[in-house]
Amino acid sequence: MKQHLFRTTLSLFVSLAIVGCGSTPSTNSPNTQNGPETVLYSFGASSTDGNVPYASLIMDTAGNLYGTTTLGGANNVGTVFKISVSGTETILHSFGAGSTDGQHPDAGLVMDSAGNLYGTTLLGGANNVGTVFKISTSGTESILYSFGASSTDGKGTYAGLIMDSAGNLYGTTYEGGANNDGTVFKISASGTESILYSFGASSADGKWPYAGLIMDSAGNLYGTTEFGGANDEGTVFKISASGTESILYSFGASSTDGVQPYAGLIMDSAGNLYGTTVDGGAKNAGTVFKISVSGTESILYSFGASSTDGEVPQGGLIMDSAGNLNGTTSEGGANSTGTVFKISASGTESILYSFGGSSTDGKNPEAGLIMDSAGNLYGTTYLGGANSYGTVFKIE
Repeated sequence: MKQHLFRTTLSLFVSLAIVGCGSTPSTNSPNTQNGPETVLYSFGASSTDGNVPYASLIMDTAGNLYGTTTLGGANNVGTVFKISVSGTETILHSFGAGSTDGQHPDAGLVMDSAGNLYGTTLLGGANNVGTVFKISTSGTESILYSFGASSTDGKGTYAGLIMDSAGNLYGTTYEGGANNDGTVFKISASGTESILYSFGASSADGKWPYAGLIMDSAGNLYGTTEFGGANDEGTVFKISASGTESILYSFGASSTDGVQPYAGLIMDSAGNLYGTTVDGGAKNAGTVFKISVSGTESILYSFGASSTDGEVPQGGLIMDSAGNLNGTTSEGGANSTGTVFKISASGTESILYSFGGSSTDGKNPEAGLIMDSAGNLYGTTYLGGANSYGTVFKIE
């Protein structure tokens, strides 16, 4: 059931298989145009370049992009990278630099007002079950916390972090906690960790949170668990500012309901929540859902509606100023290697781009998107590109 621990192993196998077939990373060719899509960067441009980006990106005020790769780098256990506005890539940190450094970052980054970057790794650290790290503006990495410090501490995080106005960090671990079903944690600005909630507290509680959190103006936290709930198909949960958890929705409530949410949530100005599930729906290829303030769930779209429709949305959503929802699917599309989609405020879906249209195009995006002030979309694919190790792309 806990298939995500297998994902990094599978990625290692894929990378070894590519190398074993005699492939040598070719010279990177940034800014490859494929209709409305531009490949800004193809990973694997050198023997120490990052490989296989699973996570979404962040953008600074100057338009530079930052993210992580779960493999590659000087020690082949992942990197933090920057791509400048002109398309130049810089490796800010290669993980595995010491026996207690983090390894395999699966999640994206968060940046504070000073330009420092924060993130998580799935493995590594003092106990080899993951870390929270910081990279300063000068490029120095420090481990803020190593998971597994006690028998009830969290272990292994696929999710990124959020930061409050006081500099405290919040996130989830997929395993660990009092019931070994995952946790919600807080790391104070001084570096002290506290477990805010341990999942699996009852038979209907959520289990195994794969995604990160969002916070409302009152300090309440919201997120998803991949499994657990009344039907063991995943949940949407809320943790109040005082630490009380409530299950807002249990997936699998009907034969066409969504099941197994991998991604986190977004919230509109009215307090409604939106997200995706990788499975379920009318075609059993995943859904986009909405949960109202009153807790009512509605399926906004079921993927797999046609032979070229997207399938299996693993990333989250972003909403534009008109209320349209944008996201990615890791499978489906014209070439069966994933899509970028848009769902209008009225519920109509359109495919903005199908990946894999050329030999150097990206394939299989697992992460969500970000949008700049002009409405351009940016994201990553974990396969494809000039060297078959993934890409950073832009959709105009």
